[in-house]
Amino acid sequence: MAAAASRLRAAGVSDPARDARLLLAHAASVDAARVTLIAPEEIAPEIAERYEHLIALRAVRVPVSHLVGSRAFYGRDFKISREVLDPRPETETLIDLALSQPFDRVLDLGTGSGCILVSLLAERHDAYGVGVDLSEGACLQASANAVLHGVQARADIYQSDWFAQVQGRFDLIVANPPYLAKGEMAHVAPELRDHEPHMALTDGLDGLSAYRIIAAQAQGFLTAQGRVMVEIGWQQGTSVAEIFRNSGWARVDLSHDLDGRARVITAGQPA
Repeated sequence: MAAAASRLRAAGVSDPARDARLLLAHAASVDAARVTLIAPEEIAPEIAERYEHLIALRAVRVPVSHLVGSRAFYGRDFKISREVLDPRPETETLIDLALSQPFDRVLDLGTGSGCILVSLLAERHDAYGVGVDLSEGACLQASANAVLHGVQARADIYQSDWFAQVQGRFDLIVANPPYLAKGEMAHVAPELRDHEPHMALTDGLDGLSAYRIIAAQAQGFLTAQGRVMVEIGWQQGTSVAEIFRNSGWARVDLSHDLDGRARVITAGQPA
């Protein structure tokens, strides 16, 4: 494990010791917390072979979640593939804010793995939700995660280009849209640039086009007291807030994540 961590460190992996431990646990089919318990034991050849393969892939910056097939988010494990964006801790800020007020019907735009929609429905047992994504593969992944966490009866997931196939009104609309500008893609980590779907990361333009669509159309899908919540890049607070205000939203609030970075814009219609 120490040798593997050294290899990963040389490859530029940000937390090599953690990743070496997680991948050994996966190779040995044990919980990560038990890795130290098996450390004194001789590792079986088949485990060593699996571990070598996993470390080699991680050294070329394949994300850990892709190697183990899942990622923890808001206290649950979600199945992950190359078809969807890897759930990240900062998105949990959106979940906390969404759960701070009641809702019965929620729409998740660009649902991806379904981590936002499924988490909200798992926490709010009487709520119903719709998740849409332009990617068919993402819709299949989100549907699988809905089944995994027992909310499939209250979740409809289907392919749609933003609001194009959406019907009805919702108390809450949430989205973690692609917000990286085209020029930023050259500077992101290889895990994102080479292994995650670009359509979930960037709009290929200025990183703001999705917010313009949502701000212009979301009011037609909200109930009278409904709200829309979007995750943003940490430098986009002023720009996204202005987009919503210019589209006629009366209440526009900016919230920060645990690191103090701008993370979520919440917009509501006039009271």
